[in-house]
Amino acid sequence: MAIVVLFMVPILAGLLGTALPSFGYWPGDSTRALHVQPWRDLADAPGLGQAIFTSVFSGVGATVLSLVIAVSFTASWSNSKISLLVSRSTAPLLAVPHAAFAIGFAFLFIPSGWLIRIITPWLSGWSAPPDYLFIQDLHGVGLMVALVCKELFFLLLVMQAALSQIDAQKYLSVTRTLGSWPVCAWLKVIFPMIYPQIRLPLYAVLAYSLSVVDMSMIVGPATPPSLSVLAVNWMQDPDIGTRLQGAAAALLLFGIVVIAVLGWRGLEKIVIACGRAWIFNGPRTFAEKFTHWISGIATSLILVVSGFALISLVLWSFADVWRFPAALPSEFTLRTWIGAWDGLKVHSISTFILAIVSGAVALLLGLGILENEYWKGARPKVAGQFFLYMPLMIPQVSFLFGLQVALVYLNIDGSWLAVVWSHLVFVVPYVFLIFADPFRNLDPRFTKTALSLGKPPFTVLRTVKIPLLKAPMAIAFAVGFSVSVSQYLATLFPGVGKIQTLTTEAVTLAAGGDRRDLGAYGLAQFMLPLIVFSIAAAVAARHTRTL
Repeated sequence: MAIVVLFMVPILAGLLGTALPSFGYWPGDSTRALHVQPWRDLADAPGLGQAIFTSVFSGVGATVLSLVIAVSFTASWSNSKISLLVSRSTAPLLAVPHAAFAIGFAFLFIPSGWLIRIITPWLSGWSAPPDYLFIQDLHGVGLMVALVCKELFFLLLVMQAALSQIDAQKYLSVTRTLGSWPVCAWLKVIFPMIYPQIRLPLYAVLAYSLSVVDMSMIVGPATPPSLSVLAVNWMQDPDIGTRLQGAAAALLLFGIVVIAVLGWRGLEKIVIACGRAWIFNGPRTFAEKFTHWISGIATSLILVVSGFALISLVLWSFADVWRFPAALPSEFTLRTWIGAWDGLKVHSISTFILAIVSGAVALLLGLGILENEYWKGARPKVAGQFFLYMPLMIPQVSFLFGLQVALVYLNIDGSWLAVVWSHLVFVVPYVFLIFADPFRNLDPRFTKTALSLGKPPFTVLRTVKIPLLKAPMAIAFAVGFSVSVSQYLATLFPGVGKIQTLTTEAVTLAAGGDRRDLGAYGLAQFMLPLIVFSIAAAVAARHTRTL
């Protein structure tokens, strides 16, 4: 019931609040006659076809590439040093807010970006920035690559959690004795076993990539932008007719995501039907060396790009004079931080409060759900997981705009309660993903022993389970904190401009602000989750040593 109230009510209210304006209904309109004029205006909007193409191309392309790289890397590099390095980097890189990463990514790949500066002029021979467009290119290739860099580590984390539920090495050993090569054995035996567990998170990646707003505003095309950005821009227009058109665009985006997910599901069935014959009668090798090296190189490059993107934030935030083609600033200064300090302080405080409250409440909710599951002896159900991941599988712009309309009726729009509630819708699934498996895998003998001594269930939870689960709880809270920090639309719409965070300000600056200010806000946005994650990692390490 808690899941239904927390997730389904705001989603359904939000979708209804978006659907009605898309057919001409607007709160306060005395006529209240539904019509299709917003859809006609949408169909006549210039650049709509290109916006749809950009969203579909970058979104589906990023999902496919992320899945292929994650699967091939896991199949090829399990139990290797590079796999251990990537595994240790997964959670910290997940903690990087999407907007902060997009800013650093843009600093790398713009024509006068850091990567061009590093090879200029000694290798490139350029004396001026080259005439090319990778960031904000028309087709969204840069956006697709940026999404792959972010979503790859989420899929790797999900796959690690799924692999922890099976004895993969035992199955691989048996398959290898039958003559299959390592990658082929993994694809034939392990991948079909874990795919049902990663299906819903994969759908979430697909939906997010199709409908992302903050990253699209920073690294996506601008003329025209993606469909999600178009919808947001129209929804914020002072003209009511344009807002209705924006609602229609948001509903169209929702339909595109539904079609994409259903299409992906249909493709799964085709692959299953064709894959059975390959599993039983197909070759026992699968481009082993090619898969091994390509997946290793691709993952390593993404890891390096992610690291350089974060370093570029540091350089620009402290740069004083940095003329092209110098590889590094000629002078470093604190002038940018001093000038932006008042704004940074205010936005950091609001961001911190929202993230702390959202992360703590999400952890308590997750703990309550899992504890209830334990005492009822219920196994995790697909329906429960579906409700849990549903907010991640529906475009934010499709229901957050409508949720804002509902909040106006409740007279809580622009309040901290409204913003925290909207953040929880997205924070809880990630916290649950991190914390569920450690909780379920806790040795039940600890609980049984405490119960045999006459301790009530709540005392067992407080004195036995929580102390044993300090490490995963700390990491789950840190991930929830970072997810809250990264929320853009979930702050923009419910907050109606009254509550501003580092993320909303960074996205605003990305539209035309100074690179130094943008670097400072991007770095501040990254530093908050990094500090919390470092504390969580220290708590987890100390707890592990004491066990």
